[in-house]
Amino acid sequence: MNVLKTALLLAGLTALFGAVGLLLGGGRGMAVALGIAALTNLYAYWRSDSLALAAHDAREVDARTAPDLFALVRDLASRAGLPMPRVYLIDSPQPNAFATGRNPRNAAVAATTGLLSALSREEVAGVMAHELAHIRNRDTLTMTVSATLAGAIATLAQFGFLFGGRGEARPNPLVLIGTTLLAPIAAMIVQFAISRSREYAADREGGLICGNPLWLASALQRIEAGVAQVPSPSAESHPATAPLFIVNPLSGRGLDTLFSTHPATAKRVAALHRLAGEVGGAPARAGGFRDAHWTGRGGPWG
Repeated sequence: MNVLKTALLLAGLTALFGAVGLLLGGGRGMAVALGIAALTNLYAYWRSDSLALAAHDAREVDARTAPDLFALVRDLASRAGLPMPRVYLIDSPQPNAFATGRNPRNAAVAATTGLLSALSREEVAGVMAHELAHIRNRDTLTMTVSATLAGAIATLAQFGFLFGGRGEARPNPLVLIGTTLLAPIAAMIVQFAISRSREYAADREGGLICGNPLWLASALQRIEAGVAQVPSPSAESHPATAPLFIVNPLSGRGLDTLFSTHPATAKRVAALHRLAGEVGGAPARAGGFRDAHWTGRGGPWG
């Protein structure tokens, strides 16, 4: 049902793109808009990873520059049956993380330095397992394409308002204003619905991949508390990327509503606790995740 819902929402975004073109330029405008939508999707397919990573100035790390974090991701990827993704660090004090890439063989996970300094190793394992679940489910492509489409709809609406025909060919001013204001909001609602529909599934799979759903539950609570205290300038500058993160990085956050990029953290934590009751799990504590590369020095990044 989640896959069907996501497909319908993406189709809705594309249809909204065409509707904006129709309102601003008639049949020809709709044809142009749908052509732009097709090109946008193609561009996002090939460039989804680099677009998101560049927006947050992420730098790639490896077994030499971040041995413990790299080893942790490698171990979790093996458990998930995935190829080793590229690993990135974002120099930001806000604790957060995301995954991106068009498919499992061209995927990347990114964690902020704030995440690594604030969370225990088990909690980081839960977060990385959640991101790997997104990769395994190919959510990374879906969410990046939806972010790109939502941004393109906003740009198209603004462009149409400024240059949408002349004289009799120009649409009614009320239509122009309404489209310019409402189309981006509608696009964001659909984009956020896509994100929310995938988070619960990634939480469940991530809890199973890391071996203890309570590690991820604890991480989500810590991340939410950290995000509330520490802003992310790069996320504020690129709000379309907010649904990619494990917790909404923006300062203007809402509850589990149409305008929320993520389900309420309390609901996600409750679902993970129920999962832990089904499969068994112990509370997160430092040093409990076995790995030869773990140094035990307050974080797996040493």
